[in-house]
Amino acid sequence: MQTVVSGIRPTGNLHLGNYFGALRNFIKMQQENDCYFFIADYHSLTTHPTPADLHGNVKSVLIDYLAAGLDPQQATLYLQSDVPETAELYLFLNMNAYKGELERVTSFKEKARTQPDNINAGLLTYPTLMAADIIIHKAHKVPVGKDQEQHLEMTRTFANRFNRLYNVDYFPEPEAYNFGEQLIKIPGLDGSTKMGKSEGEGNAIFLNDEPEIIRKKIMKAVTDSGPKHEGEPKSQAIENIFALMKAVSAPETLGYFEAEYQACRIRYGDMKKQLAADVIDFTQPFREKIKEIGSDTTYLSKVVRMGKEKAQASAAKTIREVREIIGFKTF
Repeated sequence: MQTVVSGIRPTGNLHLGNYFGALRNFIKMQQENDCYFFIADYHSLTTHPTPADLHGNVKSVLIDYLAAGLDPQQATLYLQSDVPETAELYLFLNMNAYKGELERVTSFKEKARTQPDNINAGLLTYPTLMAADIIIHKAHKVPVGKDQEQHLEMTRTFANRFNRLYNVDYFPEPEAYNFGEQLIKIPGLDGSTKMGKSEGEGNAIFLNDEPEIIRKKIMKAVTDSGPKHEGEPKSQAIENIFALMKAVSAPETLGYFEAEYQACRIRYGDMKKQLAADVIDFTQPFREKIKEIGSDTTYLSKVVRMGKEKAQASAAKTIREVREIIGFKTF
């Protein structure tokens, strides 16, 4: 059994893109590995240093992930800020991280361009905090998206550099977790290729959206004037509608509308009504679970407390050994 670590940013409620993008695989992953899933509340401060409701965002994400299937009995689910050992390892790694290599990180350059008034030290050293999150548990695998591949490579660099500087074979060099299957990508309702909250509330369908909200969002989804001749390729907006239907609808439903499109008879209004009904049915179990868990503050407290204890036990052992390797000793 290998150790797997993954961070979850507290950026609001989960949507179908999150669920199909990775979360389904997290549920399988926790059954086969020693998993640490943390809610990255420290990380969120790099772009939002004065959050309006940090605790509320953390709570929402915690509830949604539990409702979607993360099991605190199988995996360690904890808050990043509940494990101060992470901050200490972050400090140690920063001592051997260099300004030039941090400034060359693609995500830093992009953030510096888009938020020029908030280029803080946390943003610059984001890769070392991410590395600390991962190697504090001596992880072997990390599930990462395309935008995080460079950060994982830097984590490998920092782990290797620590081993080399102190002449030890202590930290594993973590690798990307291979899910063994292509992840389903859920596009946006606005005709874009990505579903996400940052693209606007109307672009994403959240797991806790009420049926009427889902209907309104889907009926407003961007379409086109329809095919003019058989074999005409679909526009991006129509590809999006079909992709979402493929994820949540029965194969025969998808087949029917595919045939209607190819025959130039498709009525997008009918298709969107069917899609809305199927999305409502698909998300119904999540809505019920979210309401149930969200009202059980005793259970939430227990989950957080249990995760904190398990994560701290792992992190404390690592920090104790790292301090010994570096040379910190008690008089």
